[in-house]
Amino acid sequence: MEMALNNKTALVTGSTKGIGKAIALELAKEGVNVLINGRNNEDVEEIVKEIKTAYPATTPLNAAADIVDIQQREALLEKFPDVDILINNMGIYEIMQYEEITDDIWEKYFRTNVLAANGLSKYYLPKMLENNDGRIIFIASEEAVMPSGLMPQYGMTKSMLLSLSKSLSILTKGSEVTINTIMPGPTLSENVQQIIEGLYTDEDMTFAEKEEHFMINNQPQSDIQRFIRPIEIGRLAVFLCSPYASAFKGSPIRMDGGMIPTIY
Repeated sequence: MEMALNNKTALVTGSTKGIGKAIALELAKEGVNVLINGRNNEDVEEIVKEIKTAYPATTPLNAAADIVDIQQREALLEKFPDVDILINNMGIYEIMQYEEITDDIWEKYFRTNVLAANGLSKYYLPKMLENNDGRIIFIASEEAVMPSGLMPQYGMTKSMLLSLSKSLSILTKGSEVTINTIMPGPTLSENVQQIIEGLYTDEDMTFAEKEEHFMINNQPQSDIQRFIRPIEIGRLAVFLCSPYASAFKGSPIRMDGGMIPTIY
């Protein structure tokens, strides 16, 4: 089924790899002109060329910027003042002991994982409401509702995104603009794949075997017993961006592979 997104424009933050790149690719597959964002200009250019080659009917553009930096963020908004879709994907994470998390680290995570996304949303939302059309999606995590304790500073920011999404969604009442949050479970990003490969150095093991062993021993609560593939999250994001998902408003949408044990 086509998603009726042809010729829409989408800004996908942190889209040079992982979930962000997958979302950008899946949007481009539906005819969306994607704005590729990352801090490294060369990385951004590489993805822009990759998407243009794969989907030549679309016009992917370089939106390189460190969106945590207010001046760079404002310059980006000035360069791309109008988008139909905003995917707030960019974020940082790291396993940390609670007692080692300083106030500076807390603030860094807040500025990176929350305020950058809020700054973009604050700019684009009024324009979307004026046009009575638009989509904003925040990428959170199962950590938002089921903190593991391994990354308190990360989990806090992802919980905040759920609250922010709901608050902003209330402002869209009566309009065709929607704001929602996707909560992925453990996902096979490039970084995660490298970690798994590094944990199991036995050359006779296939990656599938390494993945299975890791999940059994480290993620027993997962129902799918494998990592979620970024493309799976990409397809979900595409649906949420489509006209067919207009009834999703302020929704925290779980795509966690069964990690969260509760029924709601």
